[in-house]
Amino acid sequence: MVTATLRYLVPTDEKPIYHASAGGADAQMRIGAEFDDCDMEIADARQLSPAPTLDSYGFERRNHTTAVSDFYQLAGQQSLYEQELRDLVLAAVGGRDAIVFDHTLRSDSPDIREQRNTREAASVIHNDYTDASAERRLRELVDTAEADLYLQHRYAIINVWRAIKAPAYHSPMALSDARTLSPYDLVASERRAAERIGELELVIFNPEHRWYFFPALARNEVLLIKTFDSATDGRARRCVHTAFNNPQAPEDAPPRESIESRLLVFF
Repeated sequence: MVTATLRYLVPTDEKPIYHASAGGADAQMRIGAEFDDCDMEIADARQLSPAPTLDSYGFERRNHTTAVSDFYQLAGQQSLYEQELRDLVLAAVGGRDAIVFDHTLRSDSPDIREQRNTREAASVIHNDYTDASAERRLRELVDTAEADLYLQHRYAIINVWRAIKAPAYHSPMALSDARTLSPYDLVASERRAAERIGELELVIFNPEHRWYFFPALARNEVLLIKTFDSATDGRARRCVHTAFNNPQAPEDAPPRESIESRLLVFF
């Protein structure tokens, strides 16, 4: 258990606007909103029994050894890695098909971001999709006829997160138990990037939220984070999450370097 500062949205009548960063040393989020810094207890998810799953908590940890040797040179091995991800996620969720549609490299070190042209760790509590933007993303990724068919059945968006160098001691992911989240905690917010305009969810404070993290996640481990599920049968539909400053990180631990990949999963 650690106590750390997490950033909750201060609600107003205005819709927040999130400006996605470009890579580089000065990469940082710009959000047209105010945030409260709240000290929250974050428990060790490795100690939970039974272990959290995507359908219960909205997240889970899996062992996963990849054949990718260098994630900074992913282009040459992208097809290999995306097949690894499809195999991993479909086995975890029981889906019938999946599309990998995004890879984002991040670091909490300005020097590494400048050298590698990567983005910052996302340090406000959020979820990547609203119901509306999840459907919009599906329609952007497949043609109209296919989309109309897919939307007649369950679909989900899963984020696969991993450290790509040393274990992630600094800026690990804090994940909230989906069962402690109320729909009233979520605020739809516009997401603006150079290539597209979308929508995500920011989160207002609720004392019922329960937070967890997996200490020292290594390269042969992955986090699966559910960012949308069209099912409304009681299973977790989304997991709000954020990077945080880990007070237990060794002073000499290397900076965080990570990759997150997003998959659209069909059932």
